Amino acid sequence: MAKVQGAVDIDAERCKGCNLCVVACPVSVLSLQPKEVNNRGYHFAYAVNPDQCIGCASCALVCPDACIEVYRVIEK
Repeated sequence: MAKVQGAVDIDAERCKGCNLCVVACPVSVLSLQPKEVNNRGYHFAYAVNPDQCIGCASCALVCPDACIEVYRVIEK
């Protein structure tokens, strides 16, 4: 049986670090970058545990700036 794995793509330059995606993730894939900031001066979201992603897209749904895309990858 095929396993569905998720892949998160975050546009770090558009992210304003609101933390909504981090809270919405049920498997703790995302976190805010603690030391780096983007060109706008915000601590941006990034995938700290990308292998844990289940592809639910909760993070993309709650992002107010639409800077997250989630892809589902089928592993056979």
